[in-house]
Amino acid sequence: MKVVLAEKPSVARELAQHLGAQRKCDGWFEGKGYQVTWAFGHLAALKMPDDYDPALKQWRLETLPFIPAHFELKVAGDQGARRQFETIKKLFRGADSLVCATDAGREGELIFRYIVVLSGCEPKPAQRLWLNSMTARAIKAAFDELRPIANYDQLYAAARCRSEADWIVGLNATRNFTVRFATGGVLWSVGRVQTPVLAMIVGRDDEIRHFTAKAYWDLMTNYRDVRFSFSGPGTHERHGFAREADAQALLAKVANAPLTVDKVTAKEEKSHPPGLFDLTSLQREMNQRYALSAQVTLDAAQALYENKLITYPRTDSRHLPASMHNEVRKALGALSSAQPDAIGKLNLDKLPNSTRVFDDKKITDHHAIIPTGQLPRQLPAEQRKVFDAIVTRLVAVFYPPCVKAVTIVEAKAAGLPFRARGTRIVDAGWTRLYPPNKAEKSDGSAHEQLLPVFKPGEAGAHEPRVERRQTQPPRAFNESSLLGAMETAGRLVEDGELREALKEKGLGTPATRASMIETLLGRGYIEREKNALKATDLGRYLIAIIADPRLKSAELTGEWEGKLKRIEKGVQDAGEF
Repeated sequence: MKVVLAEKPSVARELAQHLGAQRKCDGWFEGKGYQVTWAFGHLAALKMPDDYDPALKQWRLETLPFIPAHFELKVAGDQGARRQFETIKKLFRGADSLVCATDAGREGELIFRYIVVLSGCEPKPAQRLWLNSMTARAIKAAFDELRPIANYDQLYAAARCRSEADWIVGLNATRNFTVRFATGGVLWSVGRVQTPVLAMIVGRDDEIRHFTAKAYWDLMTNYRDVRFSFSGPGTHERHGFAREADAQALLAKVANAPLTVDKVTAKEEKSHPPGLFDLTSLQREMNQRYALSAQVTLDAAQALYENKLITYPRTDSRHLPASMHNEVRKALGALSSAQPDAIGKLNLDKLPNSTRVFDDKKITDHHAIIPTGQLPRQLPAEQRKVFDAIVTRLVAVFYPPCVKAVTIVEAKAAGLPFRARGTRIVDAGWTRLYPPNKAEKSDGSAHEQLLPVFKPGEAGAHEPRVERRQTQPPRAFNESSLLGAMETAGRLVEDGELREALKEKGLGTPATRASMIETLLGRGYIEREKNALKATDLGRYLIAIIADPRLKSAELTGEWEGKLKRIEKGVQDAGEF
């Protein structure tokens, strides 16, 4: 008898149906030589300190830090969870072999391995089911390619290191700060990832709170209804003149002099479509577009995955393997009735095979999130928005670039240089799939003026002026910008390639970032103000009492995450970590 363990009942039902295990039992399905059962997430967890020594139930500084010589496990959860664990243990012990069918990633691996250890079934032969989609075809292919569980020992090693590191840092630090700074029974929760994330939010709030606006002055002029800006020396950094008198002195020079066009430069700029979605970029997109929280987006994507509409969502890859080219072509064909205008403009028989989309070198455990090709019926509002965004993005990556004609006009008045820049859309390309403001955001470009035809040597009257402006404070984090900062360990990076490189050392993983934000909200350390995330007094106080910068360092925690990735790849020793 083969026993298959899924992570949740809904997935177990799909797998049982595929295997022909039709008989419903109390906690499992059975038939054709298979028993298919399920966990409720983390059924097995690390024991608490007082499980090792009852005296540790009382929190005292002199017992800290407590680090067990060998970590032990116990059943976690309520009575229903304990009953399900007993069912799994009975099935495991009676099995000839086991199949791990939990989510294909670090935490899914940990769930299965911890249950195997706690049920005393480590010697049992076991295989790994690695699913990227819940469609019948994908399930069949995965069962046809079951892999030895030993192939995933490094993944399990990284998962164990993550679990034990969080225990060591979280339990000891939480007890330490709660005992030291106990006020009114407040629990000061400190964590390996949550505290650096909170520190980033507190830091941004402090920057805003202590920001002092500084005035600066821009020298501008209008010629033929086009805005020109002074482009000579004397301006302060990227702002204008630090002193109004300097700007006014130049204004007096050009006030009665004509503006003469010296040079007109025209060139084309191409903006390629954005890449396919990984989970973080999907969450950021949905927050920017609809103000959906990261958790709401993840829940919607998970539901779409379980309903066979999209591929596995908890991924950090934005590419597809080359072998999926034909599968993508078929999926787009199947979806053409849902978006006939958009997909109709693609030649599916000659779909491009660009490495911007298909690149085996950039595939991690999972590929990018794409639709499976199955059409949905009725979907809840959030799921519909997420599904449509994923379909639109898959279509967009095969559209041509957006081509803009960029014109720069250089001119002089009284010998002082001025410059105007304007753009004209030559070919909207992929941006036609998005509303204009969304296309501009994705492209990273601001709205620019349209220019009439200018000729070198032309001159005429103009309308110079000095405009007073002031510097603006940094923006408060929203979920999109916070997810971006978590992805790059707190570094403000917009360059796409550098972001990809830093993803190896981000805070947490795509699968855990949403829950981390919700944890900080649930503990009252941060709050939502419209779409902004701001620290509460409680959160600010916690960061203030943590003196050791290592406990709140985004870069250090990112380094740890990088080491966990190296353990997964088998290039770093777990014991050393």
